[in-house]
Amino acid sequence: MTIISQPAPEAIPIMAELPPEHITSIKEEHDVQCWGCGLHLLLPSNSPLFKCGWCGALTNQNARKRDVKYIWLRRWRDRIFVFILLVFMLFVICGGVWAVHPVIFSTSYFTGIFHSILTFILSVATVYTYSSAAFKCAGTPPLIVWGSYPAVGKGGLENYTFCLLCSKPKSPRTHHCRTCRQCILDMDHHCPFIGNCVGANNHPHFIALLISVIISTTYVSIMAVYVSFQIWPPITFGPISNSNGHVTELALRYIQELIMCFIRSAVFLEPRGLVLVYLFISSVSLGVGLFILLWQQLCYIYKGKTFLSDLSSQGNDEVGEKDCQNILRFFGWPYSFSRYLPLWSISRLLPSFQKKRHAK
Repeated sequence: MTIISQPAPEAIPIMAELPPEHITSIKEEHDVQCWGCGLHLLLPSNSPLFKCGWCGALTNQNARKRDVKYIWLRRWRDRIFVFILLVFMLFVICGGVWAVHPVIFSTSYFTGIFHSILTFILSVATVYTYSSAAFKCAGTPPLIVWGSYPAVGKGGLENYTFCLLCSKPKSPRTHHCRTCRQCILDMDHHCPFIGNCVGANNHPHFIALLISVIISTTYVSIMAVYVSFQIWPPITFGPISNSNGHVTELALRYIQELIMCFIRSAVFLEPRGLVLVYLFISSVSLGVGLFILLWQQLCYIYKGKTFLSDLSSQGNDEVGEKDCQNILRFFGWPYSFSRYLPLWSISRLLPSFQKKRHAK
């Protein structure tokens, strides 16, 4: 008998009901039981990790249940972050309306109505997507029959593992979150700012939240700059000596004088102006950070992976299928856009389309 060493060797199930060619004698030290189907298995070696030849379940004999200490600190951390984020959202909405809209209405009543409607839409979209991502279940793995040979069919638990913390099977794309204390299907990461995991059920809401916040912060920063120019105190420039100076030195002097003039004029700003300055700085920094996060998330979705699945696949030769259809399927759009285009437009853009159809 030739033994090939593998990370997870496939074990042979031993049971009277199996075909005769699968029945063989075993050594006592190699007789183990599969958690998936309950069959006794013959291991080719004393490998701590093996795969059942019948149901396909993976068993790690060295796995131990680890106690998670100070889990209450993680929960309080999440609650504090959620509270801070809700206060910040409330401040941006209320502070922006208080600081911007009186100036907008003073310029034009129609413009004020338009910006009021736009502010309401962005605020509702942001609050709704945040609530959906934070309070919706991230995704529980499907219930599956396990533990009994007649009930578990051939390959019924292919590449499943057993979660010692939840005491139930765990699919290949499922991870256990120690903060939420449950297994999450297609878990991407645990986000403390929403106090919830990002998984199969709320991942689209999380992406929608990022898009909504980026659009809202862009709008807030633009309006903050526009209104600040309307209410900013007059800027007075001091004399700048330009004799016997290099072009670079003169440019630096002008920039330095411009900054100092802005600082001197900012002393005479009203509270509304200070709020606008804070809204601009916070909106730009938050928008840039979330745009980078959104780009990273879309790259993982494009590759058909999550953050954790991409980490676990590093170092392997397995390459996922990269396709824009992954993004469409992620948002619940199962078909390509070309399916809904008129046939004449497709044939015009792709001349070989009709030929392929007739060939079939």
